[in-house]
Amino acid sequence: MKTRILCAAAAALALAMPTFGLAHDETAEGFQISGDGAAPIRADGHAPIGVMGDHMHKEGEWMISLRGMVMQMDGNRIGTSGIDPDTIATAIPNRFFGQPGQPPTLRVVPLNMTMKMAMLGGMYAPSDWLTLMVMAPWKHNEMEHVTYAGAAGTTVLGNFTTTSAGWGDVKTSGLVRLWDGNGQHVHLNLGLSLPTGSITKSGTVLAPNGTTPNLRLPYAMQLGSGTWDILPGLTWTGHAGAVGWGAQYSAVLRPGRNGEGYRLGNEQALTAWASYEWAPWISNSLRIEGRSLGAIHGIDPKIVAPVQTANPDYYGGDTVNLLVGLNLVGQEGQLRGHRLALEVGLPVYRDLNGPQLETDYTVMLGYQYAW
Repeated sequence: MKTRILCAAAAALALAMPTFGLAHDETAEGFQISGDGAAPIRADGHAPIGVMGDHMHKEGEWMISLRGMVMQMDGNRIGTSGIDPDTIATAIPNRFFGQPGQPPTLRVVPLNMTMKMAMLGGMYAPSDWLTLMVMAPWKHNEMEHVTYAGAAGTTVLGNFTTTSAGWGDVKTSGLVRLWDGNGQHVHLNLGLSLPTGSITKSGTVLAPNGTTPNLRLPYAMQLGSGTWDILPGLTWTGHAGAVGWGAQYSAVLRPGRNGEGYRLGNEQALTAWASYEWAPWISNSLRIEGRSLGAIHGIDPKIVAPVQTANPDYYGGDTVNLLVGLNLVGQEGQLRGHRLALEVGLPVYRDLNGPQLETDYTVMLGYQYAW
């Protein structure tokens, strides 16, 4: 299944293959060079804003970026089918049944979740063949639940919301230039994710017996992985006339468990995009992304509750998303080089290790400036 999902994303490369020659000279970073030496900046000189580590810089160049992201989840899914809260509460077993106070089924059900992130990024090129990158995310998670009374039935006791906020895992990367030519560029992505995000956040919950204990929040509400994660990848981009294209493979490899006794699942993603430049200052993009995420290995002994998010087996799955983007870049005066970009994504396929909240949409807005 995972191979099939990634292959589906790879099929989108057909959208990105140009069938005509270059209309003008271009650098690898997407600047159009005219005969008099002026350099209008391509709006699609960078990938859609949701793609990280997509471009390199010339020796001595710096870039700063700020991205804001909102992901909305609403409703639950097992595999490719939706499931309602009453069914979860009465039919899905609680893996902790038998421990003190634990009912036989999941009596607490997530209804929706909003994930917000602000990510500050920086890039510097010590040479033409190497660009260094760092990204630091601030996260805010909010999840609404319904609690069912007692150990059986569909009587609702009440609703409650948990939140967590703080710095996530800082990611550092080196982008290594492999090839440039004929308006195309290929580079290697080599990164390391640092365990700077908390994995011990707690919150007050409404238990089926009517009490409101303060417990360690489930894995989905934690801010980091707790492990040193390897971030390999490969990126290809190109331009021909008003058309741009690109593709990127990326992965998150987690070689060991964290201090709480578990590791998040490994991730693989393949994305491809095509863009059209209406004028040097504006372009649109269409992108498809296939992503495969494994279940959690191990368990945090302090995360025990009759809720699906406390079960490590109910994480991960395969998804395909379709994303539409808008890219703007200033050409003159003090606005020159300042970039604004927007990308909105919707799922077109979801096969989840559920019951699990399903993603309804994502929105990312970003700003970039290089000098």
